[in-house]
Amino acid sequence: MKKKSHPLLGIHSVLMMIFIYVPILLIIIYSFNNTRLSGDWEGFTFDWYASLMTDDHVLEALMNSLTVGIVSTIVATLLGTVGALSLRGLGRRWKGSMNGLMYLPVIIPDIIMGLSLLVLFNQMHIPLGKATVIIAHITFSMSYVYVVVTARLAGMGKQLEEAAADLGATPWQTFRHVTWPQIFPGVISGALIAFTMSLDDFMVSFFVAGPSSTTLPIYIYGQVKRGISPEINALCTLLIVVSVVLILLAQFFLNRGKGQKKHKMLPI
Repeated sequence: MKKKSHPLLGIHSVLMMIFIYVPILLIIIYSFNNTRLSGDWEGFTFDWYASLMTDDHVLEALMNSLTVGIVSTIVATLLGTVGALSLRGLGRRWKGSMNGLMYLPVIIPDIIMGLSLLVLFNQMHIPLGKATVIIAHITFSMSYVYVVVTARLAGMGKQLEEAAADLGATPWQTFRHVTWPQIFPGVISGALIAFTMSLDDFMVSFFVAGPSSTTLPIYIYGQVKRGISPEINALCTLLIVVSVVLILLAQFFLNRGKGQKKHKMLPI
């Protein structure tokens, strides 16, 4: 017999969703408001989105975010994937310790991560700029890629690789024709998550960015201190949409990988 949930649990869930999503919905709605007064609705317009395309400061921050995101994602995906493959063969004792170290950047508060990297760059006399932001983003993005790829490797097992080795395949042939096709959806998913985290990051970037390396979240923070404008609402809306699309794509690739795995395991 199916156990019924308490009505209060449903009410709690609804209230929680309202608390989380209503503020985001208000930002999206007022990004189309035909007035600069946030409290009054004067009609529907796309003018604030159009003005973003002609704002040099926004375009500069966008280019900085894209440059940092693309470069850090490529490097983090490479390092995270290689790390997951390398640590796969370790014994249980060492593997647990290394997994804990790789998970730390995900667990450590962003403010601690940003402050520690700032101290490191100062000690090494590295001037703050776009390069330091990229290094910082690689540091935490790599862990997200590692987690996703490790999960794919754990679900994959070693049976196919052992069968390929028994049939005379070299380690490179086994990786190219067996391992890589299996983990590829996880690698793409991890890369999308890493890019999303880089694009949305504020706290770490705030500590390690220089005067000429302002990213979109830092730009938004600087503008909000002067007051919330419709342009900021529009910019936040675009970031929300891009982030949601990237996360949905990451989930799509993960589900696609699971589907491929089940398909390949079906008897012929």
